[in-house]
Amino acid sequence: MNEILKYFPDLTDVQKEQFQKLDFLYHDWNEKINVISRKDIDALYTKHILHSLGIAKIIKFEPGTYVLDVGTGGGFPGIPLAILFPETRFYLIDVIAKKIKVVQGVVDALDLKNVKAEQLRAENVKGDFDFIVSRAVTNMPDFVSWIKDKIKKKHKHELKNGILYLKGGDLTEELKDFPKATEYNLADFFEDEFFETKKVVHLPLKFIV
Repeated sequence: MNEILKYFPDLTDVQKEQFQKLDFLYHDWNEKINVISRKDIDALYTKHILHSLGIAKIIKFEPGTYVLDVGTGGGFPGIPLAILFPETRFYLIDVIAKKIKVVQGVVDALDLKNVKAEQLRAENVKGDFDFIVSRAVTNMPDFVSWIKDKIKKKHKHELKNGILYLKGGDLTEELKDFPKATEYNLADFFEDEFFETKKVVHLPLKFIV
């Protein structure tokens, strides 16, 4: 929890309490439904929560922004971002029902009014979004094919509407067909060695459709 406060010192008391509760909630749920690997659960704040919040170092979502989290798993990056941006709406989807059950349990326990969770394939999502976030669910070409028609045309941020993708390693080959994609190194924002190869990739709308 101290790591969150180190990099996000301006949290409200409500946000601090919500982030604090995540430790118990995920340990508790993980005993019933394994959504986080055993070796990672004890590094929850670094490898899952802070990693998710890497997106918040790239953009500050304006009130009323609508964000789709594809392949959310146990709720990452959507739940930490929803805590940080309570005036942004988040729609968290995953194809695996038990993962959505965990997400809904955490959302209910935290009383997050800005989150909707559903078992759904990305291709079947209705509506359009300012940003689509995800954490390495597949390669970028396939991901783009799933969501390319689901992004709003009208921008409200300096960063153009599109994909914000958490990914690691050398992405040269994967992004070769997307010359306007921008890679942001999370090691520029977070000190832990876990982030040395981790990135946020921003792919704007007009290079998707």
